[in-house]
Amino acid sequence: MLLTVSLENWLSFKDRVTFSMIASRERQHGQRVARVDKYQTRVLPIAALYGSNASGKTNFFQALRFAKSLVVIGTRVNTPIPVEPFKLDKAMATKPSSFTFELLIGENIYEYSFAVTRKEVTEERLVLITTTSERVLYHRRYQEITLDKTLETDSFLRFAFRGTRENQLYLTNSVSQNIDTFKAVYDWFSDTLTLIAPDSRFNYFERFLDEENPLYPAMNEALATLDTGIASLGGEQIPFDHLQMSEEMKADLLENLEEGGSLRVSAETARGHLFDRFVITRTEGELRAQKLVTYHRSNDDELVQFEMHQESDGTQRIIDLLPSFIDLTTECTPKVYVIDEIGRSLHTLLLRRLLEAYLMTCSHTSRSQLLLATHDVLLMDQQLLRRDEMWVAERDERGASTLIPFSDYKDIRYDKDIRKSYLQGRLGGVPRILLGGVLAPPCPSILEMGEQ
Repeated sequence: MLLTVSLENWLSFKDRVTFSMIASRERQHGQRVARVDKYQTRVLPIAALYGSNASGKTNFFQALRFAKSLVVIGTRVNTPIPVEPFKLDKAMATKPSSFTFELLIGENIYEYSFAVTRKEVTEERLVLITTTSERVLYHRRYQEITLDKTLETDSFLRFAFRGTRENQLYLTNSVSQNIDTFKAVYDWFSDTLTLIAPDSRFNYFERFLDEENPLYPAMNEALATLDTGIASLGGEQIPFDHLQMSEEMKADLLENLEEGGSLRVSAETARGHLFDRFVITRTEGELRAQKLVTYHRSNDDELVQFEMHQESDGTQRIIDLLPSFIDLTTECTPKVYVIDEIGRSLHTLLLRRLLEAYLMTCSHTSRSQLLLATHDVLLMDQQLLRRDEMWVAERDERGASTLIPFSDYKDIRYDKDIRKSYLQGRLGGVPRILLGGVLAPPCPSILEMGEQ
């Protein structure tokens, strides 16, 4: 589980800001808050981030994406680290950008942090937090490292560090050297943290092509209840030679795709359909392609096949998001999903139903989490979300972003209509629109809608 994440000198985040999933003392919806008895703490299952355009919501999402990529994929030799410091203050250009994560992994809490410039990792630190103290497993400063006394005698750990490039994280290189000492933290970034961008399409959709996959019936049942008109999903075999991809890519697939293996690709068909997604498999040395299609029932109760591009944007977005929600509602799934612009092309009532279905499965023993960025104020409802589960991103006059939980506002009671205060600009996170050089007040019609 994600406990906290702190950023500094990253895109619009100039000064250090901290986003926390640790529950406050609030009692509302307490039955769904995870308990970590070992540390006597409680962790929230969901958080919604609001804010005007360019307030920093997507920049927060990009920070998580950058950290995941740097840890899991790493960097190449003699290439700059693709870090993006705050640009509106020249002094920040030469300062490191820093990232700190507090993570619950199994029954242990770790703090993992790193600071980087485009040239090098200036600092990296991994701490095991116990119930009584903190153990610094390693602390790196540039190309020097200090190991915990219990690890000092492990010569291979120091050998791995000597092979760690200045533009590479020690965590990444140690795992690549088959060292398992810190692998649990690496695996959290690799396997637990899952990011879905607004333009993501059909992640893991090969599971919908296999009727034997446990997700297949759950997906079809969900689509039927969400008024999509889809009776079922399925796969259509496409001759591999009909895919419009470069000869170089085809040669690469032939060379690298193992027997029995599969790979997701995007390509045009001979009919020129864009945005089709295919699963390429290798069977008996031959490459085969299969694409995702939908089936609707006709007036005479026959199944009629539709191409994916013939479905509405909203239906495609549902298909994109449903695997995440099915995964989240699966018992004992310790996934952390972060979804940017979750409401894109979705009706607000449908989105609310998805969130309600997820939250109904959360309990004191749950270990899944959902973080979402949205503009949908109809979800800003204390019957759905706690005050410490709603955050606002705000950009100040210097262009620097901050993150504030609604629980920090002392005048917001548990029975207060938060939407009205938010739309009136009392909580920040709303656009400051200039009309004819004059700052315009919030639209009265919108405020009246919030009162209804």
